[in-house]
Amino acid sequence: MADLRINLAGISSPNPFWLASAPPTNTGYQVQRAFEAGWGGAVWKTLGDPIINTSSRFAAVHFNGQRVAGFNNIELITDRPLEINLKEIYETKKRFPDHAVVVSLMVEPKQEKWHEIVKKVEAVGVDGLELNFGCPHGMAERGMGSASGQQPDLVEMQTMWVKEVAQTPVIVKLTPNITDITATAKAAVRGGADAISLINTINSLAGVDLDTWNTIPHVGGKGAHGGYCGPAVKPIALNMVAECARNPLVGVPISGIGGVSNWRDAVEFLLMGSTGVQVCTAAMHHGFSIVEDMIDGLNNYLDDKGLQSVNELIGKSVSRYSDWGDLDLNYAVVARIEQDNCIVCNKCHIACEDTSHQCIERHTDENGAAYLKVREEDCVGCNLCSIVCPVEGAISMVEIPASEMPLSWNMRQAAIGALSTPGTDKGSKDSDSKEAV
Repeated sequence: MADLRINLAGISSPNPFWLASAPPTNTGYQVQRAFEAGWGGAVWKTLGDPIINTSSRFAAVHFNGQRVAGFNNIELITDRPLEINLKEIYETKKRFPDHAVVVSLMVEPKQEKWHEIVKKVEAVGVDGLELNFGCPHGMAERGMGSASGQQPDLVEMQTMWVKEVAQTPVIVKLTPNITDITATAKAAVRGGADAISLINTINSLAGVDLDTWNTIPHVGGKGAHGGYCGPAVKPIALNMVAECARNPLVGVPISGIGGVSNWRDAVEFLLMGSTGVQVCTAAMHHGFSIVEDMIDGLNNYLDDKGLQSVNELIGKSVSRYSDWGDLDLNYAVVARIEQDNCIVCNKCHIACEDTSHQCIERHTDENGAAYLKVREEDCVGCNLCSIVCPVEGAISMVEIPASEMPLSWNMRQAAIGALSTPGTDKGSKDSDSKEAV
């Protein structure tokens, strides 16, 4: 089997699967059970000044028969005394010395507060610190969490304060509730962050009860915005991880978070630049034992690919992630229907006819049997038909050999700009040249 060991900015663990800072890492009992099940690391539920949590606090979005497609919570940081947490952290690390024990921290944006808690936590033997600048509810209303995480200057300053006293690697956890995730990622790096983790939860309201008109969840008839996570947020998380991974001004290891539910999700995050992944919702949905399938699946995948180490996956797809303006406008694919697999449900025809480019036709053969065919000369390769098709392999997207050299929007605009420089003939000949470009 391949080597699954990772090293994230100096924090090593036997595999890339960590539990995220959340309810599953609230106590030493839970974290030790997780390590026994096979998890490589855990980020302890956020420590700070203990608070009182609400009842109720969780909600979920179920979609098309799938339970917990998305998960919403209004829970805050630990509600247990710091001393008890520190005692259990010490005991957990002593019992599992080879597993990564990272502790999430959140305090007021005051230098002395950060210095105090960092010293206390590191004294019990943790492997690293994760600064929680991402919680979008409750703590943000108090000037912490995403309230700090949305301001690059505060991210940089508080990271710097922590680095003044920290003896272990510092991971900065970023909020997705921001226009440009790289702005705060770069700020964390300027402050001395050894790594970043993303994404934290997305600001959300899970729903409204149509009978009572209460929000979901509600606390005695009152609701509040919460944090959204689970499978539904994975595309958002992947994009933000990729944006940070491809930005040369970030340049630190990434712990990927957001909708990781199985080994396939983990591989996607690794390919897009994550050194390891953190999991929460899937563990809450299915229990700690899901890590067994994650480890087996990743091992088999690496064997199938002929790779000796999980580290060979990290960042391999980053160079393939670019800006829209760099995409080749001359690249083309068309849809082709495999008649042997098609059940003639007409979903592709309806989707194309009503909402796309009207290029899937209905026909009848000599025996009176209906069939569908793509009019390829009018197909724009949008993928919609293959997406709505309920039968695997019934519609293929086939590449059409390019008759022209690659041409992107940026290349086109650069060529037009070159033709428009001072001294260029502005007559009809110039206009013809622009049209040709």
